[in-house]
Amino acid sequence: MNPIDKIAKEKIFAVLRLQEPDKTEKIIESLTLGGINAVEIVIENPEMVYVMNKLTKPTERPLIMAGGIITQRQAQIAIDSGADVIVSPVFQMNLVRLCKSQKIPLIMTATTPNEAYSAWKARTQLIKISPANPMGGAEYIEDMLRPMKFINIIAAGSIKIEDIPYYLKAGAKAVGLGRALFSDYNLKTIENNAHLAREYASKI
Repeated sequence: MNPIDKIAKEKIFAVLRLQEPDKTEKIIESLTLGGINAVEIVIENPEMVYVMNKLTKPTERPLIMAGGIITQRQAQIAIDSGADVIVSPVFQMNLVRLCKSQKIPLIMTATTPNEAYSAWKARTQLIKISPANPMGGAEYIEDMLRPMKFINIIAAGSIKIEDIPYYLKAGAKAVGLGRALFSDYNLKTIENNAHLAREYASKI
């Protein structure tokens, strides 16, 4: 199964923004124990690419999305470190060309219908709408998709676990969860939150 199809099948993914590689590995283990099998690791600390490198070695591991990628150099390092998907917070044609040449999926972020349409025109397979909740939540997603049902989107940004079904019903292929999963960084709490998110996603 290709990464884009896997994200859609999973329906949920974690968005992890940390500076400490060792802590990140333990958190990802808790997420997978809780049933979340796709993780976007936002690369703010260059050392975080080593986390991806380690995670590519086990036969059973979550799908790894390298987030926060803006430049071609960042993208290439993430690809070389084993990322399955590149996620950019901006619309960047250089990344489109690089990911196409490397045959790795690219998810670009949009906030407006015009940005989403431009990303689709660039043949982006999935478009991330973020921050979804401040922009209007599930209703915003529904309104955006009403005239553009051909666009495949995922939603992220301050989304609560209990709101997952609303976003999926609105047409999002998957929902990204950040703070809702990491209310604190207790590993057991993260695992329990992941279980709860999986339960909500399974309702749709």
